[in-house]
Amino acid sequence: MAGQALIPVEEALARITGALQPVGSEWVNIAQAHGRVLAQDVISNRTQPPFAVSAMDGYAVRAADVATVPVTLRLTGQAPAGGAFEGTVGPGQTVRIFTGGPVPQGADAIIIQEDTQAAGDQVTMTQPAKQGRHIRAEGLDFRTGDVMLAAGRRLGARDVALAAAMNAPWLRVARRPRIALLATGDELVRPGEPIGPHQIVSSNALGLAAMITACGGETIDLGIARDDREELRAMALGARGADMLITLGGASVGDHDLVQSVLGEAGLKVDFWKIAMRPGKPLIFGHMNGTPMLGLPGNPVSSMVCGLLFVRPAIAALLGETGGGNYTRSAILGADMAQNDSRQDYVRASLGPDGVATPFTLQDSAMLSSLAKAGCLIIRPPHAPAAKAGDSVPVLLLEGD
Repeated sequence: MAGQALIPVEEALARITGALQPVGSEWVNIAQAHGRVLAQDVISNRTQPPFAVSAMDGYAVRAADVATVPVTLRLTGQAPAGGAFEGTVGPGQTVRIFTGGPVPQGADAIIIQEDTQAAGDQVTMTQPAKQGRHIRAEGLDFRTGDVMLAAGRRLGARDVALAAAMNAPWLRVARRPRIALLATGDELVRPGEPIGPHQIVSSNALGLAAMITACGGETIDLGIARDDREELRAMALGARGADMLITLGGASVGDHDLVQSVLGEAGLKVDFWKIAMRPGKPLIFGHMNGTPMLGLPGNPVSSMVCGLLFVRPAIAALLGETGGGNYTRSAILGADMAQNDSRQDYVRASLGPDGVATPFTLQDSAMLSSLAKAGCLIIRPPHAPAAKAGDSVPVLLLEGD
């Protein structure tokens, strides 16, 4: 395994997502549906509008009566929203109407109130109107039986509003994938715990847990396994029943990098473990007793970048999300960049409102502060030629994490 060749990022992503199947589904009330991924099309239960309604406050008229203005019509009633005028608008007649009010039978246009002069039951129209003016036709928005939201869509606030208008109080969504998270290493302590002279605070697990939550998953925190074979094996067994196991650290082949050897004894079958990328080369993907497993590097920035590149799309695949996890866009390079080597580079950069991505001078893979400040990662493909400020470059947006 140590001699395995580095594989391209695109191949690694395809092999990861291609090996994953969507999780099961559940019904949720529409009030709890925001951010969930639909597992079933949402079909409208009603026609919207259910009848022709006025788009403005004003007067319902027959267009033929207001072809020549000014003209005075007799007021015969009103049609408020939530109510209706039960009669028919005849020649020379008009009905007071309000936004959302049903258009009375016989009327085929609306004159807005600003274009009228009312005196008792006499209303003078000062502007003409053609048939259909300021009228929302029945079914203008959608009709009963229309599929308005498709399976695989992540529901935003606008989608929730649409589903509500469709009278869909319950929605079938993918259940939240259960992601078991196991950090490894003698050097790690949790935030707030006593820190030994050669220890550091574990940041990766909390960062990845937050990313999992943002993507729609549910984290199972297995804790921190020390560099002990029996402890690592025992704690990894806590992933039973999870939809995926993610380990943090120990993904390489050093004397203290135990993940491959120990989990291999526990049933891990490795698909690949080295990717031609920077940061994040030593990433493991395989299955442990049928559970998909991602082994991320322990370096803080490497771990988070691998999370952005592989964990986000993996969770999208588990959710059955259409086009999920794709945050790649184009930007304008804000500074010259040298020719790249054989590994795909992800360069932390600021991203201005003008779409200019400027790489940070320092790119050390232990510097979480620069990752937190970054607006994007500039993607430098293998052997990319030198680039000049002003060139168009692909970037990975850091929003939505």
